[in-house]
Amino acid sequence: MSTFNTRCPHCNGVNRVPEEKLNAQAKCGRCQQPLLDGRPIEGTSDNFDALLKSEQTVVVDFWAPWCGPCVNFAPVFEKVANEQGSQARFIKVDTEAQKALAAQYGIRSIPTIMVFRNGERVNMINGALPKVQFEQWLAQS
Repeated sequence: MSTFNTRCPHCNGVNRVPEEKLNAQAKCGRCQQPLLDGRPIEGTSDNFDALLKSEQTVVVDFWAPWCGPCVNFAPVFEKVANEQGSQARFIKVDTEAQKALAAQYGIRSIPTIMVFRNGERVNMINGALPKVQFEQWLAQS
């Protein structure tokens, strides 16, 4: 049985999730809240490949805490994730903490937003967008 670790978006606790439950409603062992409920998930080198295997569309925000546009875009990303969580899985990858992932995906500027379907990248954009434009871009992806 293959597993991956992911942080709970509610209490920040680390949970081991069997890959078979990736598309089910896995719950946090600490706070019992849903792990994959539409809130952005922290992407790490340990869980990223497994998260991309989702049956849902996966939207990834590559960002850094020192990046002003990234910090300003974060509430937009979270709001859209909350609104569209049943249609797509939203992941945030801190490029400072996850340098290997940033290198693997050729991140040269941030924020960089990528959309994946069935593990394959189908669209990418560099730079922060206002909410309406971000939603339009996602709808076209």
